[in-house]
Order: sequence, then C-alpha cells, then structure tokens
Amino acid sequence: MPEAPKSDVVTEKNKQILDFIEEATTNVDEIQKQVLAEILRENAHVEYLQRHGLNGHVDRENFKKIMPVITYEDIQSDITRIANGDKSQILCSQPISEFLTSSGTSGGERKLMPTIEEELARRSQLYSLLMPVMSQFVPDLEKGKGMYFLFIKSEAKTPGGLPARPVLTSYYKSPHFKNRQPDPYTNYTSPNETILCSDSYQSMYSQMLCGLCQNKQVLRVGAVFASGFIRAIRFLEKHWPLLCHDIRVGTINSQITDLSIREAVMNILKPDTNLADFVEAECSKNSWQGIITRLWPNTKYIDVIVTGTMSQYIPTLDYYSNGLPLVCTMYASSECYFGVNLNPLCKPSEVAYTLIPTMGYFEFLPVHRNNGVSNSIAMPKSLNEKEQQELVDLVDVKIGQEYELIVTTYAGLYRYRVGDVLRVAGFKNNAPQFNFICRKNVVLSIDSDKTDEVELQNAVKNAVTHLMPFDAHVTEYTSYADTTTTIPGHYVLYWELNVNGSTPVPPSVFEDCCLTIEESLNSVYRQGRASDKSIGPLEIKIVESGTFDKLMDYAISLGASINQYKTPRCVKFEPIVELLNSRVVSNYFSPKCPKWVPGHKQWNNMN
Repeated sequence: MPEAPKSDVVTEKNKQILDFIEEATTNVDEIQKQVLAEILRENAHVEYLQRHGLNGHVDRENFKKIMPVITYEDIQSDITRIANGDKSQILCSQPISEFLTSSGTSGGERKLMPTIEEELARRSQLYSLLMPVMSQFVPDLEKGKGMYFLFIKSEAKTPGGLPARPVLTSYYKSPHFKNRQPDPYTNYTSPNETILCSDSYQSMYSQMLCGLCQNKQVLRVGAVFASGFIRAIRFLEKHWPLLCHDIRVGTINSQITDLSIREAVMNILKPDTNLADFVEAECSKNSWQGIITRLWPNTKYIDVIVTGTMSQYIPTLDYYSNGLPLVCTMYASSECYFGVNLNPLCKPSEVAYTLIPTMGYFEFLPVHRNNGVSNSIAMPKSLNEKEQQELVDLVDVKIGQEYELIVTTYAGLYRYRVGDVLRVAGFKNNAPQFNFICRKNVVLSIDSDKTDEVELQNAVKNAVTHLMPFDAHVTEYTSYADTTTTIPGHYVLYWELNVNGSTPVPPSVFEDCCLTIEESLNSVYRQGRASDKSIGPLEIKIVESGTFDKLMDYAISLGASINQYKTPRCVKFEPIVELLNSRVVSNYFSPKCPKWVPGHKQWNNMN
C-alpha cells in the first residue's frame, strides 16, 4: 500500500468526521424527514409503492397511513421475480445490483436483501466514522496496524444472474475495500489477497502468518464476531509449529497453493530465527492465558462483536487476552447499516449504538414481554391497525423501553421488520442510543446461524422417526449452545426417553438422529457446518428418567409458577446446564456434515 497520510492530515480528517457526527445527532428529526422524502421521491413510480396507493406522497404522515409494516414473506414474491431476472422497477427505481444473503432465514433458506450500487458508498461512510471515534479514547492508533481476521464466504448467482452473497463478502470484493485510499486506520497486517481467498484454511493460515511476522506493529486485533476471533486463536494453537517453521526459514508452507497469496505473503515474510524462537517459546507453554498480549505485546484492544448471542464468548476472550478491552464498534445488518458505538471502551454489557440518521429511515415498534417463566418477547407475526399506529420515530423513543426496529432503505425495503429488539439506553444530543437485546425468536446460535424454536421442534420431529422401530420416544427435550467445551462451538440436545421395546437403541441410530436434525436445520447452519467449519458436530445427550421433573422443581424453587411452567426449549443458565450434565447417561455426535450447496434449493433444481 502507498504511504499513509501524515498525522496532521489525519487529525483534520478526524475533526471533520466528528463534526459530522455532532451535526447528524443534533438535527435527527430533520435529517430523518429528508431521508424518507428522498427515498420516496426517487422511488415514486416503483411498482410496490404504486400497488399500495402511495401516489407520489413523500411526507411521513401519508407514508405511515398508507404503507403497511411488513416481514420478508410479504415481499418474497417480488424478491423472487427480481432474482429470476425481472428488470422492471419493482421495489427500487435504481437497478438491483446484487442480493445480500441474510443470516436470517425464511423456509430454511437465507433471506435475499436487495441492494444497489450506491449503498456501498453509504456502508463505507459508516466504516469511516469508526476510527475517528476510537482515536478519542485510544491515541496513536495511526502509528501501527490492525490484525483483523476477515474472510469471504461462498456466493451464488440467482437464475437471473445477480450475485447473492453475504454483505461483508460483497464489501470486501468491492472497489471501496480493494482499492481503498491509503489510510492509517485501514492498514491491516493481512494483504487483500489473503482476505479474498475463498479457501478458509489458506486464508486463515496466511493471515495468521502475516500477523505474526508483524507482531510488534500490531496495535489492535479483531474479527467480525467474537466466535471468528476465537477460531483464529484455536487455529494458532493447532498450527503454530508450521507457522514457526515458515518464519524461521522465510518460506510459506506448500499447502498454501493460491499463487496470489504466496506472492503477497512473500513480500512480508523474511527469515527471522529470533521471532520463530519467541513464538515457539510462547506457544509451547502449558497455559495459553494472555497469549494475545504475549505474542502481540502492543495490542490495546480487541475489536469484535460481543453483544447478543456473542456475549457467550466473553470469558474465553478475557482468558486469551488477559482482560484487554473488548470493543464493539458498529451495528449493521444485511438490510441496512445502522449506527456506531460512541463510547467504545465501555463494558460489553453496556454497549449502546447511536443510530446515524442518514443511513435509512427508522421506526420503532414497542415490544411487550410476556410475564411467564420465560419472560419471552411477544412479537406478533403481522400487525393490526392499532399496532401499526404504535410505531414511533427515532426522536420519539423513550428511555428504558424496548422496541423492534423497522427500516425503510434506499434499496427498496419499506417499513421492513428487521427482527432486532433494542432497548433505549440514553441519547447523544437528540439521537437515541440503543442496547442490542436480542434477535427475535432465536433460541440457538454459535456463529452467524440463528435457529428458532419452531425450526428446532421440526428437526427433532424428523429425527425421532429413527427411534420408532425400537418403540422408543422422546418424552422431553431441551437444547444448549455449547461454546466452552469445543471450538468451534456446537448444538447440544438433551433427550429424556421412554423405551418400551426390548431391543436397546444402537449408538448408530442416535448418530442418525443427530444427522437428521442437522439436515433439517436452515442453510445458514448447514453452511457453517459443511463449508465454513464455524460450527461443530451436533450432539445428543441422553439423560436419566425424571431429569425434566428435576428441572421443573429447580425452576419452581427459583419462583416459577407451577401452573405456568413450560419446559424451556433452550437453556443458558449455568446451574441448569450443570443439572442436565450431571444426569447424562450417554452421548452421541453427528457422524458427518449435513448436505449444503451455495444458493437456494430451487435455483439448484432449475438446471
């Protein structure tokens, strides 16, 4: 990369960006009104808006009165038309350039979010806010590098020829990332070639090698999700002898066959006996506690998402880093990039994102919790007229209240329910700051997978058919996302059985049950298992008879009502997990990966 700008230029650029944040968070309502009018004006003639009778109105009042609040299923037929090659202006006046595949699923397949060329610039703008904010809290970051483990994922083409891929894969492959201007804040230890390799082993190996070779220059480390960063550390645990050999002799392992990677890495890799000895000595020690600060001694923080389900990885990160600050910088999804954390050194439990009002038009549906045992969130599938009228604008949310986020984007989503539940934590000027509470309906998650209760129930239903020849039945079950005993983490199902047959159920049948459950789960889960290797084999643990009665007794002892008690389909509370594990009589793992191919099932059947 060419030389980065000098520090006084950086300071001036930072000031401009911080001034922008100040202005955007002050004039929130005015900006939101302008954003909505701009979206509606640009798309006045699209089929979707005409279908609902908006008739060119660009004001909020008519928009809220006329346009319905929707879920993915409401526009799925429009998405399918675009995916199949219909180029008419269905959702957006600008051509849909590609689909961003969501980690949320519909009918077991990834949701397809339409996007347009100009959205890349909008996403890049949000990225440009992150480091000027960070530099207020951690000085001199421009004097070193970031060691970030960034990866692209598999992509497909729709029948109409549009790319369908995850939002980060789209961004890393775009000129905005590949041809980015010299900037000390995007000065990474990983060359672009190592990030853009689709072979996850070659990509991880070469990125780790480059990070070790530049260990003294590294000031911050990270990945997108906490789970991804921990996978990188476990990769180092497994492969450090090979990496040390490469550093010692100044050549790259023959398993790395991608020529562009080999060339890029050889520009960095030089024989260094002292570094090889140092890395070997540290990695050979019995304990890996603090390995990050031992190998990369100038690291000031870890930049990963640890909110929502990723909070389960915090103890492991603390162990490997000796308690370095865990920084969540931004809040984004396939549908839209939303906001930034303006207090990045806060505790993970206190992370609050400030929504930037230029990114899209935001509305909020108040969320009401059920007061039963599960304290679950009541989120109706479709909204009646009264519920639609409950929606409030960005400036009208109330501190302490929980809301479901509704977004209108430049790329053709109108009053779309993202599915995230947020709680208002405070304000920056007039812009609310939100804690991310959860993704609605998700019970299990290891990486970017999201499995809900209905999907889990169907998967179990499919699996128990294997038990019928033995006159065995599952009387109760629950599940647990185990991220501590294995890396990558894996799903665990606890089954209590009623066996009436005289022939014991063979282990191979329980293994078939594991695989059937995996085959029944959505494509994001199956990709994590089969392609990304970000999820480990599913495990079924058979528990003693009476275990779920003990579970109920325990819940009642904590104050649950016996009349309202329902077996939780997912457990997280450590004493309950310990209770279940103490009564396990046998356990079985899925014998192989479930089937997965890129793209949607129906596309693969069209050829």
